[in-house]
Amino acid sequence: MIHIFTTGGTIEGLDYTDDVGITSSNVGIEDFLNKANIDFEYTIENVFKKDSRAVTDDDRKLLVRKIKETNATKILITHGTFTMEDTAKYIGKLNLNKTIVLVGSFILGSSADTDAPFNLGYAISSLQLLKPDVYIAMNGQIFNWDNVSKNLETNKFERNEK
Repeated sequence: MIHIFTTGGTIEGLDYTDDVGITSSNVGIEDFLNKANIDFEYTIENVFKKDSRAVTDDDRKLLVRKIKETNATKILITHGTFTMEDTAKYIGKLNLNKTIVLVGSFILGSSADTDAPFNLGYAISSLQLLKPDVYIAMNGQIFNWDNVSKNLETNKFERNEK
């Protein structure tokens, strides 16, 4: 079984604009899964619903507590991309012995041309094949928690230079 924890972000239609703050839509991760006609056991739990720029270490502590409480060993976390790498590093340092994949989207989940369904499907597929650790799955690539950064110029995740 896959336990999906949702935290908000662009993948769920949360958008931040300077003039109005955070706006949201009725996009749900379950909507994407239903449209894809998936056939695996999962549960979805909303931990919080925030733009990732507003995610704090207290939010991350809550997320870790939820991860520890579940019997599932396969965890998917939907997360905004701005601080996704920070959350991955926070969780990765704890060695929880579960396979944990963070995923999000760069284009609003409520937009017709969103990358959310692809990223979600890719993350779920990867989750089922990866060994226990913490990863980010975005735009057809997998990144380890300790070797990833977001390039704000290209709006993509990259491996850090060694």
